[in-house]
Amino acid sequence: MHFAQPIWLWALLVPLLVWLWPRRTRSFSQQARLQRYADAHLLPHLILAGPSQTRFRRWLSLWSLLWCLGVVAMAGPRLGYSDVDLYRPGTNLVILLDLSRSMQVADVKPTRLARARQEIEDLLDSSRGMRVGLIAFASVAHVVAPITEDSDTLRNLLPSISTELVRWQGSRLSQALEKARRLLGGQPKDSAHAVLLISDGDFPEPGLQRHVALLHSEGIPVHVLGVGTLEGGPVPGEDGGWVRGNNGRPVISRLDEQGLQRLAEAGGGLYRRADFRDQDTRNMLERVMAEGRPTADREGTQRVWNERYHLLVLLMLAGLLWWYRQAGSARG
Repeated sequence: MHFAQPIWLWALLVPLLVWLWPRRTRSFSQQARLQRYADAHLLPHLILAGPSQTRFRRWLSLWSLLWCLGVVAMAGPRLGYSDVDLYRPGTNLVILLDLSRSMQVADVKPTRLARARQEIEDLLDSSRGMRVGLIAFASVAHVVAPITEDSDTLRNLLPSISTELVRWQGSRLSQALEKARRLLGGQPKDSAHAVLLISDGDFPEPGLQRHVALLHSEGIPVHVLGVGTLEGGPVPGEDGGWVRGNNGRPVISRLDEQGLQRLAEAGGGLYRRADFRDQDTRNMLERVMAEGRPTADREGTQRVWNERYHLLVLLMLAGLLWWYRQAGSARG
């Protein structure tokens, strides 16, 4: 047990001074008058305290007790403690999910998009304490879910995400990156930010590496999870057939692994190819969480003491209530 503000304990001397000063002055004046009639050593045996003096001492005793309780409460008595972790900055991750037609290719079972949704679900299952947002993009980027800690809402949205939601096909990654930058810009500055791109690649836009390098320079690394195989497969069409090229043959979409690796390198992030195991998302999460760990001045624990001043305040209030009732009955 200790006190948060022990300097208040000096106020405990006030009742002692109140008790001593009137007593000494009264005793000197009384003894000066009564010593004319009796010796000083006989006075205590001859003088009886009157009712008014007894009542005064009782009220002074109660006032002294209430004063001491209030002073000790102001000193902040503490008993018992618990150690809690210091504040740690949060980690914000924005997932960019490619919804272009090529994500319907079935070179990974059942499809690339289904595998991507499974990867996101695995990531949500393991991302405890991380805030996650989701942006789906093709020719236009849409914010499916803002950055949130409610992983259940994101998990419930995943089955409804498909390429049919996108009216205009294409793969414009730059717009999705800019939306991710805006989402992360609204988060606390002392938290870690990251972007995870899930796609099969093949982006026709120029200057994408320069764009992700700019994000990296702003403290937002870009990680990439490639979905698909190098052999690829035909792209399904809207009518149930295949998307065909100018030569009439089905268009074959292959995983652009080299292009995705270059984006990850420019963005200061990791590149992994999605598989049926969870090691790929685990590596991503370890890297993202490592960037969000606290610095040395924020590590460790803080001892939090249990304040007990309220117990003394309750006793003081009970004494005041009794004092009030006694004073009321005396007046009655």
